[in-house]
Amino acid sequence: MPQPPLLPQETLVRVLRLARFDGTGSLVLGGMFALGAAAAHDIPFAAIGLLAAGAGAIELHGAALLRQGERRGMNWLVASQPFLLLVILTYCALRLWLVEIPPLPESLQGLFAVNAQQWGLSVRDYQHLLNRITMLAVATVALGFQGGMMIYYLQRRRSVAQALKNEAEIDAHNDV
Repeated sequence: MPQPPLLPQETLVRVLRLARFDGTGSLVLGGMFALGAAAAHDIPFAAIGLLAAGAGAIELHGAALLRQGERRGMNWLVASQPFLLLVILTYCALRLWLVEIPPLPESLQGLFAVNAQQWGLSVRDYQHLLNRITMLAVATVALGFQGGMMIYYLQRRRSVAQALKNEAEIDAHNDV
């Protein structure tokens, strides 16, 4: 037997909980990434970290607006997701364009040589291939996650609006 739909109030609580968790995560991780890149004097990647932190701040702002009874908070939650996706895809593009292959530790040199030989590549070409595969994986996961978050928020707009309307009616009734 299927579950009945959630009450609008419960949907609002869940949306706020998720937005607070996801927004805080983006803010903290983006900030840490920016600090690490800035410490290494890596300006493009420091900017990417700041933009990711900004996406988290946008999401937290949307949650704050919802807590204040503002329906437009959902617009901020939805908008934060494609913005963060764009930031992540830009990161992947920069990592492909500005490839920096670190030197291999001695303990991994043999493993990389064997794997590169199996693919018919030099070790350097093998490292470049791994970089492309990694960036493709990051972009794919980001597309799925941020897209899923955007759909999640979009599907709950009506229910959240109803919950905010109910709260406003209760507040108006209590003020009388």
